[in-house]
Amino acid sequence: MRSVDVAAGTLEYLDAGDPAGPPVVLLHGLLMNESQWSRALPLLPEGFRYVLPVLPIGGHQRPMNDDADLTMPGMVHILADFLDALDLTDVTLVVTDWGGPIFLTDLGRDDRVGRMVICPSEAFDNFPPGLPGKVVWAGTRTTGTVKLALQQMRIGWLRNRFFMWGMMAAKPIPQDVMEAWTAPGIADVRIRRDLLKYSRTKMVKHDLIRATERLADFDGDVLVLWSHNRVMPQAHASRLAELTGGTLRYVDDAKVLIMLDQPEQTAREIGAFLTASREKRPLAT
Repeated sequence: MRSVDVAAGTLEYLDAGDPAGPPVVLLHGLLMNESQWSRALPLLPEGFRYVLPVLPIGGHQRPMNDDADLTMPGMVHILADFLDALDLTDVTLVVTDWGGPIFLTDLGRDDRVGRMVICPSEAFDNFPPGLPGKVVWAGTRTTGTVKLALQQMRIGWLRNRFFMWGMMAAKPIPQDVMEAWTAPGIADVRIRRDLLKYSRTKMVKHDLIRATERLADFDGDVLVLWSHNRVMPQAHASRLAELTGGTLRYVDDAKVLIMLDQPEQTAREIGAFLTASREKRPLAT
């Protein structure tokens, strides 16, 4: 893992693929990290640079500065600061679960993003998303409740229940992936404190809807790569595609975490979008 400093602290990231290739930034969800892409990443096409930042939303190993703004807007700025710090341009941004990145346009910080892939994620008024999101929100009230929740997530039969991860993944989440997600927070109270700062964000529904709808001003190509699940509504997928003029496609036999449920199909759909986008890029002069 590499690291880079931003105003909020030090962010770790995985840098894979062709260092000279077009940059693709693969994001992760709440309580997760780059290992969310461990099954799909090796299946993505060659010739691209794949950058996987570990954002401070629960699965990160390095605590942020004490004065860091880790609310939802603050987290979106951290993502933008990361793109700035690595001087990434014409980025393909892949969004999943955590809906913050779709607010880059509303905050005026999408200038480094050339195109987007939006996998099942929070959008419009679905913050926190569905029953799993509300359970997470309830479990992130104190550092003690967070630690207990993370410990319970390591118990396979328990985390597969519908009120935990059963509505998020069609297949059991691999134990090595879950341990990678939970280890930092279990080991370090400062990681849990970072998560609490985020979970205490006041989510105002009409502001969230307005900010999502600002995607209509994003002028890059968009692929909405969704699934038929009960947490992230299909109506939101259709609306996101309509707002952005994007293409809507579905991954079969998957829930929210399509890259873990169906890594081959997810990589194939993203790969086709990346390849088509590369062919449309103007030749360097």
